[in-house]
Amino acid sequence: MLRNKIMWVLSLIVVASMVLAACQPQTIEVIKTVEVEKEVKVVETQIVEKEVTVVETKVVEVQKEAFTTPNPILSDLKVRQAMAYCTNKLELIKSVYPLVPDEDAAKLVMNTMIPSVSWAYAGDENITIYPFDPEKGAALLDEAGWTLAEGATYRTNAAGDEFSLKFTTTSAAFRQTWAAVWESQMKACGVRIVRLHAPAAWWFGDTTGLARRDFELGAFAWVGQADPGGQTLWACDQIPLPTNGWVGQNNMGWCNEDVSKNIKLANNSLVQQERKDAFTIVQQGYTADVPAIPLFNRTETYAITTNLTGLTPPVGSGAWVWNAYEWELPDSDTIVLGFTQEPASLFTLVESAQVAVVANALIAGYGTTDHNFSYQARLQTELSTIESGLASNNDVEVKEGDMVVDVNGEIVALAAGVKVKDASGAEVEFTGSPIMMKQLEVTYKFVDGLTYSDGQPLVKADLELGHSINCDPESGATSFITCDRVGSIEYLDDKSYTVTWKPGVQDPTYFLAPWGWYPAHRVIESESPYKGKTLAEVPAKDWGTLAEIAENPIDVGPYMITGWEKGVQMTYEANPYFYLGAPKTPKIVVKLITAENAEAQLLGGEVDVLDSTTLVGVTETLKAAADEGKIVLYAQPSATWEHIDMNLFVR
Repeated sequence: MLRNKIMWVLSLIVVASMVLAACQPQTIEVIKTVEVEKEVKVVETQIVEKEVTVVETKVVEVQKEAFTTPNPILSDLKVRQAMAYCTNKLELIKSVYPLVPDEDAAKLVMNTMIPSVSWAYAGDENITIYPFDPEKGAALLDEAGWTLAEGATYRTNAAGDEFSLKFTTTSAAFRQTWAAVWESQMKACGVRIVRLHAPAAWWFGDTTGLARRDFELGAFAWVGQADPGGQTLWACDQIPLPTNGWVGQNNMGWCNEDVSKNIKLANNSLVQQERKDAFTIVQQGYTADVPAIPLFNRTETYAITTNLTGLTPPVGSGAWVWNAYEWELPDSDTIVLGFTQEPASLFTLVESAQVAVVANALIAGYGTTDHNFSYQARLQTELSTIESGLASNNDVEVKEGDMVVDVNGEIVALAAGVKVKDASGAEVEFTGSPIMMKQLEVTYKFVDGLTYSDGQPLVKADLELGHSINCDPESGATSFITCDRVGSIEYLDDKSYTVTWKPGVQDPTYFLAPWGWYPAHRVIESESPYKGKTLAEVPAKDWGTLAEIAENPIDVGPYMITGWEKGVQMTYEANPYFYLGAPKTPKIVVKLITAENAEAQLLGGEVDVLDSTTLVGVTETLKAAADEGKIVLYAQPSATWEHIDMNLFVR
């Protein structure tokens, strides 16, 4: 996909020929532009002057934007299909969940980006499924020109190039386990996989790894949600590029226009069947194009010291620290959590690693949670639904020039020919006369008594700063879809605001507050060009560089971070102003440990909790300890799923 093309003259070739023509003296200029291999354009200018025709041919090079060159291997659909057929998903599952019965393991297999238990799943009959079939995979590779010479281990093409791909993922023990198995599966099909297990801080960093599409093949997990969502992942306009400020999470560079249209439709309707139909088209395109190989639904495994009370991990959600203020360990003022991955930053607007989200949630709390695949209000007083009276879906008149959301989920200026849904839900074409459309108006309210750990209460200026930073194009945020759909905002008081969304916005999760807040009053004390200024005075582009944002943020949650010894531990103490009162345990420590000694540290009493970012499944050691009553084990289904993405374009 070529965007923002910059052209300059590379060379000038002049070809002149004399042509006899019986024409009147006149000058006619005809310009013809032909695109050649997406990199060079040939521009022919034909000038007819009296009886002489002169043809000038200018070879004009188009500056290639990063990631516009198709990957020489992965851009071939047959190759991607072959790799899918060569992948034995059940074997991968058993490598990390050896104690899971085969029947249960089969239920974890992912065929699309939506689990089969979801209401939005398209159904096996409506998608392309790639069962483990290495012979079929080998045949497709042969067709693609990657053949296996007699006695050779790896395939080569006609030019003698070896079929070799770099595969990047985290250093988490379970990924090292299944990645080694997948490497051997690819080897059996003649594909060399060069594995790179990178630190999570680099892989999920805001300016490195995935965020800059620095991979050929890349593995990680998408944390599932109660609602499938997915617009930032699969839409064409969500491909991160240098020219768009790396906005979006479509790291593969995959653009299927029909999919892009329908993922927007699926996320802009309050009618579930309409959404299901759109999600079906998305899954059909995803499985046909194979921009990634979905692998398996993860289980969530937690191991907890026996006498810790109050911690019951929710099903299907990563928000397991939501009630940390209720946790209690008899005869101890400290609970120790064992993490095998260290957050790169606590600025979760740009840092997406689950360990960072959890570490920050101890400080910030949760506006809402999505336990058991439904939503619960936490810092919001309640879900801002139409039924609660906090939202209305009004009929409004729109006219030419108004910014609306069209039938494809795009924000456009209303003009003749634009198709929208009218107030009745019918698809209509705008002809110039005003029409009626739906417009959501939603008030978001937050609970009383929210106070930062420095004693300052939450105020209106903080809510305003929350919107300002999250929606600033220079903030480093991965998407601005929500921001772009806002029509207007009214800040009612220190704990509520009303959003009037653009006409046509019918976001199915409209009842969730679109953004929270930041402490506008906080003074920068760390060494920085902004030392002595308040957060409200710091440009969004520099927020991620501030220690007050990345390393020791303050917020209204149950705890405040009081120390971070890199590579060793993070220390939290109770927020003395927490709105629900003093947490039962005064101190929480996140101890940074290795995967190899995690179980030993738990059983030895050095840590009290191991979560699902460390534990992938139940091991024989953990099962024996649980049977003896030494620990409590939770192993439950999750909406989080592992996958291998393919970067379809190279720099």
